Amino acid sequence: MASGALWVKICGMTTPEAVGCALDAGVDALGFVFAPSVRRIDPARAARLAAPARGRVRCVAVMRHPDADAVAAVLADFRPDVLQTDLEDFAGLGLPATLERLPVLRAGCDLPETVPARVLFEGPVSGAGLVTDWASAAALRARSVELVLAGGLDERNVGAAIRAVQPWGVDVSSGVESAPGTKSAEKIVRFVAAARAAHRES
Repeated sequence: MASGALWVKICGMTTPEAVGCALDAGVDALGFVFAPSVRRIDPARAARLAAPARGRVRCVAVMRHPDADAVAAVLADFRPDVLQTDLEDFAGLGLPATLERLPVLRAGCDLPETVPARVLFEGPVSGAGLVTDWASAAALRARSVELVLAGGLDERNVGAAIRAVQPWGVDVSSGVESAPGTKSAEKIVRFVAAARAAHRES
């Protein structure tokens, strides 16, 4: 595996407790969902939740096929460090040049000839807890892409996923929950520990 630390993102923040636990566990990014989901929150609430994380980790606005008004509201009220949405969405959004982008590519979809330097590889449906296609992810990673692997990861399989794909980063949501939309502090800690241990050993 390439040198450097594994980038870890916990997605679907909905409570101050989850944010605090993720920060204590040493994650690199927190995702706040503005797409249809049990984890969806409004931008103003997301801004309040993200306050302790500012300057410590990347605060990611997670969207899917948003319209210009929705993006404008998120940028104004939440002020993300990163916007995550499907790759094809970015062309029509007219985003500020200073805003980091995390394009999503999905298993089973045709990949573009030119792939961005950093992408998130996900299953067909975000947040569903379904394991994505690791072989396709590994093939994409082999194209010298900084690949963030998502889709059905949890503390039990993240080590195998890291060994199979050799990703630049990992992203988890449902895999660290006690119930849909409710994060488990224990699961967050165990996931981060398992991911970082596997990365060190790879």
